[in-house]
Amino acid sequence: MRAVILAGGMGTRLRPYTTVIPKPLVPIGDRPVLEHIIRSQMKAGIDQIDLCVSHLGELILVYLASADIPPSVRLNFHWEDEPLGTAGALATIPDLEGTFIVMNGDVLTTIDYRELIDFHHEQEAALTVAMHGHRVNIDLGVIETDDGFVRNYIEKPALRYQVSMGIYVYDERALRHLPDGPCQFPELVLRLLAADERVAAYQCDADWYDIGTVGEYERASADVERFPEKYGMEPSLPSPPELYPVDTQSDLDGGGLHPAGHAAAGGANPVATARGGRPSS
Repeated sequence: MRAVILAGGMGTRLRPYTTVIPKPLVPIGDRPVLEHIIRSQMKAGIDQIDLCVSHLGELILVYLASADIPPSVRLNFHWEDEPLGTAGALATIPDLEGTFIVMNGDVLTTIDYRELIDFHHEQEAALTVAMHGHRVNIDLGVIETDDGFVRNYIEKPALRYQVSMGIYVYDERALRHLPDGPCQFPELVLRLLAADERVAAYQCDADWYDIGTVGEYERASADVERFPEKYGMEPSLPSPPELYPVDTQSDLDGGGLHPAGHAAAGGANPVATARGGRPSS
């Protein structure tokens, strides 16, 4: 199974965190959100992951080259020299065939990817959008009028919508509706609907955080700290310094970051396919 992770955004809403690191490398718990995504997809049987990168993409490549990812999982990098949008970026990836997942690189979730894919197949859809319930609080009194007269007054109502989780399942036929050049995902959805293609809606109640804002990032970090097991992490316990000394100078001299395409000692995850004039592996 194949997945595409969109990891090229500027992360402007998450500044100052994203001033020096790309948003997919912002840490949640003991690892970046991107590594959370990759590990959860591996558990679902996904063994080929394409990453669309741009802003500070070299740092993503270097990090994943030294991450503890099994060699059976193939990572491919695709560079955007100009923004192509959340759907247009797929045009940079060759040989996208059959059914594959596409998702944003700033999502922390416990979604069951296999269940999502099964639902997509059952619906015989060109595209499936994973949805999550979201409450929107209006902090003002809402007035309903008719012909210049007040008919109702609702004080600070709460509205609930089904919103996109930034996780999708594509059938290859959906790609035929991409225009040349940039294309955002909502535009692709409207093109599919206009062509009478089936666009399915998958209702999901899994834990889900879009860490694109500081508030959501802090909520996601707090949830991982409280319930690490949900995200495949061991509960962390503080280690006495005298039992676990750290040789800072040795760490600096010995590295920890490895050249693109070279894994850390003991690891061998293949990182490949750098495009658009960027560093190749």
